[in-house]
Formats: sequence, structure tokens, C-alpha cells
Amino acid sequence: MSKLGEILTRQGLIRPDQLQTAIAEAAKTKTRLGAVIVNTGILKDSQILRALEKQYGIPGVDLSQIEIESSALSLIPREFCDKNTVIPISKAGNTLVVAFADPANIEIRDQIRFLTKCKVQPVLATDLSIIQAIEKFYGTFKQNEQQFSEDEALGGADVDDIDMAGSTTSTEVGEEADSKIGSAPIVKFVNGILIEAMRRRASDIHLEPYEKTFRVRFRIDGSLLEIAAPNVTSGPAIVARIKIMSKMDIAEKRRPQDGRLKINIAKENKEMDFRVNTVPTMWGEKVVMRLLDKSNLQLDMTKLGFEDDDLKLFKNCVKLPQGMVLITGPTGSGKTTTIYSALAELNQADVNISTAEDPIEFNLQGINQVQMNPDIDLNFGSALRAFLRQDPDIIMVGEIRDLETAEISFKAASTGHLVLSTLHTNDAASTIVRLTEMGVPPYLITSTVNLVVAQRLVGKICEQCKEPVQVPEATLLNLGVSKVDIPRFQLARGKGCTYCNNTGIRGRLAIYELMPLTEKIKDAILRNASAQELRRLTKDLGYRTLRRSGLLKLARGQTTIDEVLNTSVRDD
Repeated sequence: MSKLGEILTRQGLIRPDQLQTAIAEAAKTKTRLGAVIVNTGILKDSQILRALEKQYGIPGVDLSQIEIESSALSLIPREFCDKNTVIPISKAGNTLVVAFADPANIEIRDQIRFLTKCKVQPVLATDLSIIQAIEKFYGTFKQNEQQFSEDEALGGADVDDIDMAGSTTSTEVGEEADSKIGSAPIVKFVNGILIEAMRRRASDIHLEPYEKTFRVRFRIDGSLLEIAAPNVTSGPAIVARIKIMSKMDIAEKRRPQDGRLKINIAKENKEMDFRVNTVPTMWGEKVVMRLLDKSNLQLDMTKLGFEDDDLKLFKNCVKLPQGMVLITGPTGSGKTTTIYSALAELNQADVNISTAEDPIEFNLQGINQVQMNPDIDLNFGSALRAFLRQDPDIIMVGEIRDLETAEISFKAASTGHLVLSTLHTNDAASTIVRLTEMGVPPYLITSTVNLVVAQRLVGKICEQCKEPVQVPEATLLNLGVSKVDIPRFQLARGKGCTYCNNTGIRGRLAIYELMPLTEKIKDAILRNASAQELRRLTKDLGYRTLRRSGLLKLARGQTTIDEVLNTSVRDD
């Protein structure tokens, strides 16, 4: 008697005579027993699944109701799935979710672990549903040519139904272009990557060549997830296709290049800009594409993550007629969104706003945006000098990188203009030290800077799979939570679902640290106070640190302890 037959008879779902008839039919037609039992009407597939769940104590899935990720399919060959009645479902980080007809088979699980280099999380499915899923998803999936099928992996979008700004064919770029560049599988694969990135709300696409592999990863909600692994021999053609679309020189493979492309999905009436950069590595050119989705640009300051009192202070400072507001934080901390939201608030018909940016990420109607171009000596310094002759009211400098830019920015801020700019520093206090180390005199900082804002992004718990969680009191105390505040913390987590790519995180929100230059802080700066002294003084004056801002989000159940720990440091 088969293992499935044992389980069904033991649970009283099928009579021995019915089972023997089904076994004989399965042997005669060379069909799996589960399929025969369902096809002959003895049991429904859902009844078999519930019996297996009861037997193995592992959750079951209805494969006909879920979307299987192409990135997971790329990790296990179809032949292996056919032979062992398994199918990969999804991949999150280093964990691969695999549906088994027989999850008790440890040998198969070990083989998958060895094959994919991933941790295997088993779920249950009937052999009939696995067979049907293999036929459905692998039927249109080609590992060596196209990692995304046009229906399932791309969410129904037609990869041929998009307009590519700047695209051309390999015959138009000379003999250097490989004949594979314009071939249908390469074109569809590249189009599929772009559409899939849009569908998954990715902020960046990474295409990375290695000696024996070629990897495609998306950055989603701050984390990099592997999406596909096309044949390494297709890598150069994929990169060349993207370079052609971005109007780069495909013959130049020794130097970094920058480009830009726009796609338009006609059926969905959706546009997306991509900022593209290539850099030569040991095994070929790596490509990183930044998605610039203007429809998702949050220009409403009330929705950025500011606490009410911080938002009021920020608005008051950006509406002053002159002076400087500095937004600080590492790359990818949301500085651009914050500064654009401030510009949107200030953008009125009676105000002249000019920006110097490298690069311009979003086009804002009514604002004069200038792209830096070092090839013609158009840098922040030269752009600022030109702005001062353009009758400006408000100037935005993409980043203060050197003393020249700092001197002109501070000159503009002290002569009747409002200047907004960014720096890469860890917190508000270290921004002052960075400016003095750059060569800006303390008296100029105290007479010009109105406000320093430091910020980070924390992952937002997925609302679809959010659940309460209990943690030891000692953990919260170690975070810096006072004992009296612990009862008001409503801790939660996302257990993982398809809506959040099984990460538990869906979207991000900002945490802020604001340091207005009050008289006491100015006195400390003039005394050349250290960053630590400025931090202590700011806290004593009652201003909220990054850690405190993160703890407020944690108390409301908006984010997790790990997110707060990863984006802030203790302030006591």
C-alpha cells in the first residue's frame, strides 16, 4: 500500500476496496494515485490536502490560488521537480519556500538545500496540484533565456506592449553589438525585469556578473532580494540591451557610464523613469538601475513620518525668508523626498526657486532645476554663482561636498536667500562638526543655519500579516525605554505573506531628529563643542533624537525592534 493510501485509509476517508481499485487504475494508466482518486470522484483534492496536513503537521497550500515567483523557479530545474513531486513557490532572503507532496522525505529536502544554497521551508501540496503547477509555471518558463513568463511572473503585463524611450536595435549600433542583443528572449527578459520591478515596488535593480553566474536582484523596502539567475552566457547581451536603451556607448566597457531611460506601459497607462549606471567589474559590467516613480513621490509633508511638533518646527524654518536648512543622513535615507516635499510646500507663483542637482531625480513643475555636468565645469559652485545672478528667492543645493560649495551656499543664505541642502552625516550634531572640519567658521554657521534635520528610513510592518508580539521587558529597557512607558508599547510584527514578499515589511517611513540652532546651541558651537556635547545639549533641551523618534513608531506598532536597532543608536 502506498504512503498516501495508508494516510487516507487510516483517517477513514477511503475504503480499502476503493483504494485497491484506485491503485490498480494508477498502475494501468501510469498515473499518480492522488490524481486517480480525484479524477474518479472518490475524494476532492482539498480533502486529500487536509488529510496530509493532519498527518504531517505542516501547513498546506492550494497551488491553484497562489502566484509562484519566477525567481524561485529559476533555482530548481523542472526535471528535479517532476522526479520528486516538488515545486518552489517563493524566495525571501536566503529562505526558499517549497511545496512537497511528501515533506517527510529528508533526502529530497537536503538535495534542494545543496542545489539552491538556501534554507528550505516546506509546505504541503497534493501531488496532483504540484503536477498541474509544474506544467503551468514551467511550461512557459525557460531558465536559460527568459526568467519571467509573460502571464504569471509579470502579473499579466505584456512585455511587448511597452514603449522604450531611447531604445533601438542591435543593427543600428554597429558590428560591436552582439546579435543576441535584439533577439526576442533577451528583449523580453529585459522588458520583463523592468515591469516586474515596477510591479514589486522596487527602488533599484542590480544586474551582477560573476564567473559562473549572472544575478538579478531588486531592492524592495531597503532589502536586496534575488529575483532571477539567467544563464551567465546571456549576461553580456542583457547588459548591452540595457545600455542601448539608456543611450550609452555599448563599445565602451572599461569605464563607468551613466544613462537614463523611460518606459510606458500602454495597457496600464503607466510611465517610469530609470536612472542607469554601469561599472566594470572582474567578470563584466555591473548595472544598477534606480526607479524614479513620480507617482509615488510623497510631497505631502504630513505623511513623511514627522511627529506633529517636529513638523511644525520644520515648516516654520523652511518658511523663513533667509538662512539655511540642512537635511542629513546616509545614502538611501529619504533626504531627496524630504527636501522635495519642502520645495513643493514653498513652490508659489510669487517665488523664484532654483535647484542644483546631481542627478535630477524628479521634474517639479514651476521649479528651475539644473543638472550638474562636470565635463563642462558645471558643478555646484559654478551653478550657485549663476543662481545669485538669477534673482532667486530659494536655492536648493543637492549636496554640500566641499568648501567652495559651502562658502557660496552660506554666502547666499546670509544675503537674503533661503538655502536648502543635504550632507552625508550620521546625526544632526555631527553635521556641525563636519562643517567646521570642512573649513566653515563657527560664527558663520551660527549666524546662518536655522535648522539641521537628520533622518533614516525604517521598514513599515505589513498590514496584511501584522500580528501582536510579546518581548521581554529587559529588551525594551535595553532599547532605552523607561519602565513607566513600557505598558503603552503595542509591539507587532509581520509574519510574512505574498503581499510583502514574505518579509513582514511593506513600505517605509522616516524617523527624524531636528536640531534648531537656539541661543544655547549657538553658544556651544562658538565654543567649538564636540558632537557628543551638542548631542547631550540637544537632548537636555527636549529635542527628540533618532532613537526616540524610532521608539515612538515602535510603540504604535508601526515598525519592529530590529528596524529601530538598525537605524539608530542609543542616546543615553
